[in-house]
Amino acid sequence: MAQGYHAAAMDDIAERAGVSKPVLYQHFPGKLDLYLALLDQHCESLIQSVRGALASTTDNKQRVRATMDAYFAYVEDDGGAFRLVFESDLTNEPAVRERVDKVTNECAEAICDVIAEDTGLSRAESMLLASGLGGLAQVVARSWLHSDRSVPRDQAVQLLASLAWRGIAGFPLHGTDQPH
Repeated sequence: MAQGYHAAAMDDIAERAGVSKPVLYQHFPGKLDLYLALLDQHCESLIQSVRGALASTTDNKQRVRATMDAYFAYVEDDGGAFRLVFESDLTNEPAVRERVDKVTNECAEAICDVIAEDTGLSRAESMLLASGLGGLAQVVARSWLHSDRSVPRDQAVQLLASLAWRGIAGFPLHGTDQPH
């Protein structure tokens, strides 16, 4: 399905998977079911990467960098799974839209938890900031990939992390008047 949902035929998918078409249909009644199963798997992969990045350290500057890097690693993966999630030609399909919204929301929720805990901002305020940071990471990582990686990944991650940190670091840590 690397060429998109509509261009993929079950015969081609079965051949690429090394199974017969009847075997494929034993597991997935139709192409949409297969697509949704792949989408679920790849959405969960990004969610876990973001959660792992946030849990990797208590140093918030490093958390920002690790989270940005999680998005870059996700879009750089050779399988192109990010296209199923962020560039789907099926976003009008309710089951697909639900999953795409879920990955965006769960990543933002994970970021929100850290912001709310560390800043004491309300849940709504923290969620706005988290959505902005997650959206920034996702859009810039995809833009970087589509620009043929003209800036080395580590440098691109550092640039984006510096931009994001300069913004989020302005919010004082909870219980202090001092910025991060």
